[in-house]
Amino acid sequence: MNGAPQRPVVGFAWMVVTGLCFAAVTGIVKHVGQTLPAPQVVFLRYLLGLVFLIPMLPAMWRAGLGDRLAGTFVMRGVPHTLAALLWYFAMTKIPMAEVTAMNYLQPVYITLGAALFLGERLAARRLLAIVVALLGALLILRPGFREVSVGHVAMLTCTPLFAASYLMAKRLTDKVPPTVVVGWMSLVTAVGLAPFGLSVWERPDLVELGWLLVTAGFATMAHYTMMLAFRAAPISVTQPATFLTLIWSAGLGYLIFGESVDHLVMVGGAVIVAAVSYIAWRESKLRPR
Repeated sequence: MNGAPQRPVVGFAWMVVTGLCFAAVTGIVKHVGQTLPAPQVVFLRYLLGLVFLIPMLPAMWRAGLGDRLAGTFVMRGVPHTLAALLWYFAMTKIPMAEVTAMNYLQPVYITLGAALFLGERLAARRLLAIVVALLGALLILRPGFREVSVGHVAMLTCTPLFAASYLMAKRLTDKVPPTVVVGWMSLVTAVGLAPFGLSVWERPDLVELGWLLVTAGFATMAHYTMMLAFRAAPISVTQPATFLTLIWSAGLGYLIFGESVDHLVMVGGAVIVAAVSYIAWRESKLRPR
């Protein structure tokens, strides 16, 4: 926290707002995905979201780009583009609550990736927490007891891809400001998604475009409020609040889309959040800053 006063209640509140924004994104994507192909939906979401890059343009211009740095931004855009495609595809195939619950595995993959590729130490307690999180994922999927659909496979694939993108972002923030990293990620991902979106193009109406613009706004707000949460309190304090996103996603799915609430999915999501929160708590003890 760099010596800044910690405000756990404020940090928790900002993370609650973040969860509401992400739940709104999930619900709108589910709605628009019923009338437009998933690749087109994700392409339009990032394309329309470029309007929110305008405040970042001065920082992106000042940072400049050498050949090596530009290559790193493009390389990061590859897993992020594929992950975004898979996430939006999964949203059209499985209930919102299952997408949200399986998305909680991202910090687990980030922890494993940091140990494998960044040389971070993976202590026994953190390894045990990872095993518990994976058991939570098994509660959600229950292979052999229920059908593991193509939507579940898409989520199992997209979460490590998102983790790879975030690990690259961690390296990039050592060289350029975070706003530059976010700006170039959005731009490169929009370009990468263009061939997929245009290959299945269907003419959207103004209502659909409006919904996708609102989605981009909610997504941008979610990332900003998450930054405010991390600034106000340690991640070990804010992480448990992410479970509320699962509750809201399940509620939206039940009330708006008629999706049944699978209690084992909720339990599995809670197990994953508890394990990830423990990892965050241990990290805060080892590295208080």
